[in-house]
Amino acid sequence: MATALRLCPGATVVGVPRRACSEKSRAIVSVLERFTPVVEPASIDEMYLDLTGTEELYRNESLEATARRIRQAVLDETEIAVSIGGGTTRLVAKLAAKRAKPHRSPAAEGVVVVPPGKEAEFLATFDLADIPGVGPRFQDRLRVYGLVTVRDALGHDEAALKNWLGERAAVWLYRRIRGIDPTPVEARERAKSISRDETFAKDLDDDRDLTRELLRLADRAASDLRKHGWAARTITVRIRDRDFRNRSKSLTLDDPVVADRVIAQVARALFAQLRERRRVPARLLGVALSNLKPADEVDQLSLFDEGGEETNRDRALSRAIDQVRERFGYGAVGRGA
Repeated sequence: MATALRLCPGATVVGVPRRACSEKSRAIVSVLERFTPVVEPASIDEMYLDLTGTEELYRNESLEATARRIRQAVLDETEIAVSIGGGTTRLVAKLAAKRAKPHRSPAAEGVVVVPPGKEAEFLATFDLADIPGVGPRFQDRLRVYGLVTVRDALGHDEAALKNWLGERAAVWLYRRIRGIDPTPVEARERAKSISRDETFAKDLDDDRDLTRELLRLADRAASDLRKHGWAARTITVRIRDRDFRNRSKSLTLDDPVVADRVIAQVARALFAQLRERRRVPARLLGVALSNLKPADEVDQLSLFDEGGEETNRDRALSRAIDQVRERFGYGAVGRGA
């Protein structure tokens, strides 16, 4: 984006609605999990699937046929056209997905599957720079020995690569360019906690300064919580004192919460208890939210505050703040003194 704005200073920049992207990502994962229980989201827009053991379920149809059905199901239910790569390893599947992108290979129509035994032949069609993990500095080292494409490197045995690159880098590259990747696909566990912390450049001792940092961290953690679609029952405040002693205090609420006001209120009370017990300069301050459950499973609440509990008004206000920040940046709305 920075490059685009330098080239076109008068361009209009439309912000990406991060929450909408996250919701779409979760919707895609939900569709994928109907085809196999082993789905690993690597990022917001990249997921790995392990279809091992599902052959009978799909009546031994080809992997390409299954991939096309998956692609169509995602398109029908999320309106997102995905590219799918298939192979015997994560590396091969990732590169196949890259090749499957319609603008790279229109004939592939979004799906490329590399048959077992054809991994090395497939990888030989790439540059070394296309291999995940071969960054600019490593490319420069390889270029010294005339290694630019995968085919260039395939022409040398492991001993020659070790002589040039050293044991570790040589073994890694020798295996990668042949499609050897033992990394398994593992379904990720539900997030256990969301946290924000800050290590100060200079130890803080004034309660006003520490409280200001605490509330900023609580707001950040609450924003992350909502962005990922969670609600939390347990709130924890952590302090690392000047002498590196770590102290923490937690509170588990009766019901999960998502709103800034309640999370900040609890965090402030926990912080006060920690400071009362030991009042020394602090090196680090943190707020963690745990005991998570999906926010859409949280019950509706009353409109008015009854004894400090979270209300629908709190949630509506937090959502409004999120929308402003999505449009104008996080600093557009801040907590008042």
